[in-house]
Amino acid sequence: MSLQTQAVDRSVVTIFAALLVLVGGAASYFNLGQLEDPEFAVKTAIVVTGYPGANPLEVEQEVTDRIEIELQKLKELDSLESFSQAGFSRIKVNIKASYPTAELPQIWDKVRARVSEVAPKLPPGAGPSQVIDDFGDVFGLLLAVTGDGYSPKEVEQYAKSLKRELSLVDGVGRVDLWGVQRRVVYLEVMQTQLSQLGISEATIADTLQTQNEVIDAGAMDVQDRRLRVAPTGAFESVEEIVALALRPNVLDRLQNLEHGGRRDNTETLSIGDIGRLAEGYEDPPETLMRVNGRAAIGLAIANRPGVNVVNVGRAVDARLAELVADLPIGIEATRVHWQSDVIDESVRGFFINLAEAVIIVLAVLTIPMGWRMGVVIGSALVLTVAATLLVMALLGIDLQRMSLGALVIALGMMVDNAIVVADGYVVRLGRGMAARDAAIEASSQPSIPLLGATVIAVMAFYPIFASDESAGEYCATLFSVVAISLLASWIISITVTPLQCIAMLKGGGDAGAGESRFFSGFRRLLLGAIRFRVVTIAASAVLLVAALGSFGNVTKLFFPDSAMTKFMIDFWAPQGTRIDIVSAQLAKLEEQLIEDERVADVASFVGAGPPRFYLPVEPEANNSAYGQLVVNVHDFREIDGLLTELDASLGEAFPEFSIPLRKFTVGPGDAWKFELRISGPADAGPSVLRGEADKVLAILRASPYAGQMRTDWRGRVPQLAPQINDARARWAGITREDLARTVKRTYDGIVVGLYREADDLIPIVMRNVEDERRRIANLDVLSVRSPLSTQNVPVAQVTDAVALAFIDPIIARYNRRPTITVQANPVLGETFPTLQADVIDEIAAIELPPGYRMEWGGEFENSTKAQKSLIPGVIPAIAIMLFTIVWLFNDMRPPLIIMLTIPFVMV
Repeated sequence: MSLQTQAVDRSVVTIFAALLVLVGGAASYFNLGQLEDPEFAVKTAIVVTGYPGANPLEVEQEVTDRIEIELQKLKELDSLESFSQAGFSRIKVNIKASYPTAELPQIWDKVRARVSEVAPKLPPGAGPSQVIDDFGDVFGLLLAVTGDGYSPKEVEQYAKSLKRELSLVDGVGRVDLWGVQRRVVYLEVMQTQLSQLGISEATIADTLQTQNEVIDAGAMDVQDRRLRVAPTGAFESVEEIVALALRPNVLDRLQNLEHGGRRDNTETLSIGDIGRLAEGYEDPPETLMRVNGRAAIGLAIANRPGVNVVNVGRAVDARLAELVADLPIGIEATRVHWQSDVIDESVRGFFINLAEAVIIVLAVLTIPMGWRMGVVIGSALVLTVAATLLVMALLGIDLQRMSLGALVIALGMMVDNAIVVADGYVVRLGRGMAARDAAIEASSQPSIPLLGATVIAVMAFYPIFASDESAGEYCATLFSVVAISLLASWIISITVTPLQCIAMLKGGGDAGAGESRFFSGFRRLLLGAIRFRVVTIAASAVLLVAALGSFGNVTKLFFPDSAMTKFMIDFWAPQGTRIDIVSAQLAKLEEQLIEDERVADVASFVGAGPPRFYLPVEPEANNSAYGQLVVNVHDFREIDGLLTELDASLGEAFPEFSIPLRKFTVGPGDAWKFELRISGPADAGPSVLRGEADKVLAILRASPYAGQMRTDWRGRVPQLAPQINDARARWAGITREDLARTVKRTYDGIVVGLYREADDLIPIVMRNVEDERRRIANLDVLSVRSPLSTQNVPVAQVTDAVALAFIDPIIARYNRRPTITVQANPVLGETFPTLQADVIDEIAAIELPPGYRMEWGGEFENSTKAQKSLIPGVIPAIAIMLFTIVWLFNDMRPPLIIMLTIPFVMV
């Protein structure tokens, strides 16, 4: 076979391979997973422990500290952050970034084992502890179910029905409800009536609990069958509870007789005789949700890992349309966030950019070099993108913000190799070479230098890939996709582009013998620069110095703002504010936003942050004094103007509230950009820490760049403290527990039984009537009774006074040291580096007491960790770049380069 025939055969194979790549790339696009953000693991678990009745200091010392001591034994532990509140401990367990995501399930098992070890050491009444390791789960589809003219119970039933159906959609992994009001059956009694009838709460509780328990009556043999025995009497309706016969116990009858009662042992009362029974909802509620001012229940939908989110969103869309069509008029499902639409828009936006890039390349190359050259380079660009998509599919890299961003970044570099080869071909044709020889020489001669330049360009992104921080994991596909696309462009430029040149760039015509006007002008400019090289170098040096000098004026952000058509408004009332007050005040802001024509929808979340529907945003923990608005607008470009108007007006409208305004960020972000931790020794007094924090807050208030600010300990809150007289209490047989139970039953209520309705277990809560609950001044006349006594005594008899004291509602610690964190955000239009630069010297001048220290958190800590994590990757990247340059200019052999580079890569 002749050499010419072999060349033709190779050309056919190359063309066929190119067509396969093109078809494979197109097919891969439709099979690639599509996500809003890269999947990165939130290496944090939450340990939650209840300790009802304990104050924050008791929770810290008796629960939080003991659990932290056990958790610090974990070798994988990076840091511990804890928050001790009345009756509640919350510990964030942060794992070192160096541990890969695949090891997290095993690490969480170790965390559970440590928590189990400390369980026997917790005080009576504390626990059990719960380890929450799905803290980073993302509910990319968030719906709000509303019902005009429907009761909350009916709306809940429809929401549960939607949940059941949507959880069956292919690709859906989890569906949670948010903002469901807990149903309660309230038994409201009058204290005086209970005393007159001689009935104790213990009798009521015993009666209700035994009546509605699931009981096992066994079975009996009847002829050839065995029949189960099931006594009736369980509550079928609330009315049956009202009619339930109540028989006083021995102590109740003795008390009645001591007070002249006439009831004998056969006389009975019903539940309805001692109080009013009514179905209702937990008061106060734990969380509330509204959408566009209407009460709502949220449906948070998470996809299974590895699926195409866009396809899941479409499947949910289709099923939801069928379900909504069957809902009665008035029941509506409103989208709060629909991740699949955002992703679909991003992907379509990229391919629009790709088409624009191809058109620009064609136009730019056509002007100086002719349309044929534009077609050659443009087709090479399309083929490179197809090859990149194909390899991404093989490696399991999804289409998401970073991979698409990498393709956009690489678009301009993808054409470089093809331009060099095509231009070399044209030049050689102009010199009279044959087309085949010109194509071979134009591709083979610069192939190694082009490969070296490609490697250098790729290694510039390697430090990001090598970083083990969350930011590095988030951005890792920048390196992968840039490397794939640029290497693919090199391969295509030395294989396919020469064949395209032979087919498209003929001698004469576009490839003509003469130079174009553009090329001639550039030649004259280049010759002039060489001739006056001293001036050229001096001008370049001046431009370099000017560029370095102006670098300080470039806006610095850890991650830029997202182009999402929504933003957040955090609504912080003074700590301890009732949730209904926060909800009412938040409703005023909702109404203002709903009336703004720029706003599409407003979703309100009161008592806690919303489900995590956007990976970089960490939801706020439960707090009755907190609310958040998620505001959807028609055009993201209107957000800045809207935020500016709100920032100017909210301070006057809500003077007692702290209301930070936040945009969604691209990548990991913080609710508070500025965080400064002030830690003290283990016995550090809260007043000392607050005093030092106040110094920092004073500095921030004086800065023109500081906006909203606070400490994570929040303000002190009042509490009522009945001062028990131990001597009188012992004589009366009253304990602290008796007093606490009476107060709780009077105001909050205590659970005295359960009412079963289908699959719901509804607590029966006994409390005093509303009139008595509202009279706080009557606390000292409440009747207290010991379970072992027949006598009721007023609270005033066993207490000296009811004092009003102020306490710290939250005691925060960092790595087991009491720590107060000063948190702030820059004013709109400014960044954290600007704010930090303005106050850092004054903060550094603060003299802390011995044993106290300061350290930066927030954006500074995250960016510092991210920068430090780049260092290990910088060393091999620079090494490979340097050796590549040495290889190109000194003709060193590739095996030697690889041997010399391996130690640097291993470092």
